[in-house]
Amino acid sequence: MLKWAIIFAVISLIAGLFGFTGIASGAAGVAKVLFGIFIIIAIVFVVLAVLGIGAVS
Repeated sequence: MLKWAIIFAVISLIAGLFGFTGIASGAAGVAKVLFGIFIIIAIVFVVLAVLGIGAVS
């Protein structure tokens, strides 16, 4: 998911460079949403790892 967020961020930067502001803002919005979802999932996995949930005993 982080890979797709980075791809959309790069698309946004390139589109902004060439003056396509509508495409740039759309791609930036998608990148923000994907990055937010990635952060939430990463935090959940870190909390689960700290608590030892899912660990093989």
